[in-house]
Amino acid sequence: MSPSRKPREHDLLEKIRRKLQRTRFHPARHPQLRVAIGDDAAVWRPRSGYEAILTCDWFLAGTHFLPDRHPPHSVAAKCLARAISDIAAMGGEPRCFLLSLALPAKRAGDWLEKFLSGLRATASTLNCPIAGGDTTRSNQILINITVLGECKRGRAVLRSGARPGDAIFVTGRLGEAEYGLRLIKPGTKMHTRDLRLRKHLFPEPRLVAGSWLAQRGLATAMMDLSDGLSTDLPRLCKASNVGARLEGSKLPCVLIAKKDRTLNLDPTQLALHGGDDYELLFTVSPKNLKRIPKRIRALPLTRIGEIASNRQLLVERPNGIAEELKNQGWDPFQ
Repeated sequence: MSPSRKPREHDLLEKIRRKLQRTRFHPARHPQLRVAIGDDAAVWRPRSGYEAILTCDWFLAGTHFLPDRHPPHSVAAKCLARAISDIAAMGGEPRCFLLSLALPAKRAGDWLEKFLSGLRATASTLNCPIAGGDTTRSNQILINITVLGECKRGRAVLRSGARPGDAIFVTGRLGEAEYGLRLIKPGTKMHTRDLRLRKHLFPEPRLVAGSWLAQRGLATAMMDLSDGLSTDLPRLCKASNVGARLEGSKLPCVLIAKKDRTLNLDPTQLALHGGDDYELLFTVSPKNLKRIPKRIRALPLTRIGEIASNRQLLVERPNGIAEELKNQGWDPFQ
């Protein structure tokens, strides 16, 4: 595309098609996706014995990322991974996605090329091909991802199944994404290979763990931690009409590097309130506790509390005193 002329929508659609479908679409690779990019709509053939899971997610410049700070390939990886995380939270598998993209003309060149390269790599890793979407012009970058997933009929894990006495678990470590965000300073170069930034820039949806728990019927309720434990746990409890008591000392907190100790970051506060981790929060009936391993593959599972019959949400401090769990996670309207 010549830099001397403004891009046309046809140009952008062709660029997206070429970049995300390097070889001509072949039904043998994804037999359920009968028609993808190039027609009025995609055609999807559901598998027998399965039901569909649908989710969509916004990813907006200035709200969820900074175009001049966050690399385009990490923006792409994150916008798709966080949408697919919703599929993981219900114990499903992603099958295909739609991309709706609004761009300023100045972002339709190099920025878009790098964005599409990151999107293609992430889609390939997560085995979730693009099925279509839409483009338009805007004064800022607006991205919306819609994902179609599947799970075995009747096996989707909801937020509403937790019962008093159930144990509360999380996957991975909490607060790592927020830690990475705190290290991004204006005027400093961002190194995408810095492991401290990894979870902030390239989150990983916990598809294997979610599917493992769902297929065995072990999670009574489940959701992903997108906005922080202190914000998301109340949502699960409200859906299940229960309360919860967390053990603060059991939280799998982020590990702060020695060179960052001067920043006075509190690992417990990051674990409670930090967003963007996309770990799984799930509950397990007492009768199934012995069936929960310490790890699913390399991913650790940690018991952090218990579901209560009242509607209170409490966190027990190391001194044994229980305090109200204050909702201080991510809220785009705050």
